[in-house]
Amino acid sequence: MDTATLQTLVNTKATGTAGDFYRDVITGLKQTPKRLNSKYFYDAVGDKLFQELMNCDEYYPTNCELEIFTQQTAGLCDAMIADGSAFDLIELGAGDAMKSTFLLKYLLEQKADFHYLPIDISANVISYLNDTLPITLPGLQVAGLNGDYFAMLKKAASISGRRKVVMFLGSNIGNMTVSNAEGFCQELRKHLSPGDMVLIGVDLKKNPKTILAAYNDKEGITKRFNLNLLERINRELGGDFDVSKFEHYPSYDPEIGACKSYLISTEDQSVKIGTETICFAKDEYIYMEISQKFTVIQTNQMAENSGFKPMHLFFDSKKWFVDAVWMAV
Repeated sequence: MDTATLQTLVNTKATGTAGDFYRDVITGLKQTPKRLNSKYFYDAVGDKLFQELMNCDEYYPTNCELEIFTQQTAGLCDAMIADGSAFDLIELGAGDAMKSTFLLKYLLEQKADFHYLPIDISANVISYLNDTLPITLPGLQVAGLNGDYFAMLKKAASISGRRKVVMFLGSNIGNMTVSNAEGFCQELRKHLSPGDMVLIGVDLKKNPKTILAAYNDKEGITKRFNLNLLERINRELGGDFDVSKFEHYPSYDPEIGACKSYLISTEDQSVKIGTETICFAKDEYIYMEISQKFTVIQTNQMAENSGFKPMHLFFDSKKWFVDAVWMAV
């Protein structure tokens, strides 16, 4: 199956419409406390800001995982290749696939029989990957899927009956509480068959100052990244947020490993979004995102409680980050 045929099979209407965005925003802002869904950070502007964030000095997760991918490429890929059978390499939240490219290149050099199916909520990201990867990695069979993870996993399963290897990198699992992360992994397992594999990146607990600095960088990129969601609401949903009246506030609890980001209203104010009016009290917050940190023990327990067998652990040199390989049982 060539790339054109593969892309034709997956080229259907993406999930995540403007109606979904509006409904989720209004529902979240009418809750107590108010909240916004972090998946909506990633429009074209948000994608660019996140790329900047990954390159800033304080944001260590990218460099830690990149070290693993560049220094332990063969071990990671050998785990994926397993018995040598053909497989679909599916990446959840692919972004620019910068780290994945090291694995893709090695797999091509080893003449592994695989197709690469990146999944991302951002149509901008998927368009970029579909256009550039076949040029930068000649011979790569790639077809991006734009939409929510599990809907696109279901679509991937309908495309072929090949063995599945699912990558969930960058500590994206940390965008959930511990209990929700385990629920996510249990749902992921339902979309896989015995023998399928998962490569999951997990940010580990470490010095609290190191963690907090990563989400409160001195250049203010994280602040702009959070505020961009309010600006996206203005652009796409007819909102009238004055972003100068909101402050970014991060916190980290070393006991439970939860790093959380908030936007704080600096005064009493009302915001119109479409036909709705949302009122904010001075110092009221919007809960934006969690970046959960785990221990290795928690990581293995999460696998076992979700129907997976832990197979391999790949650490960076500081042991700040781990890429874990699990097998569905």
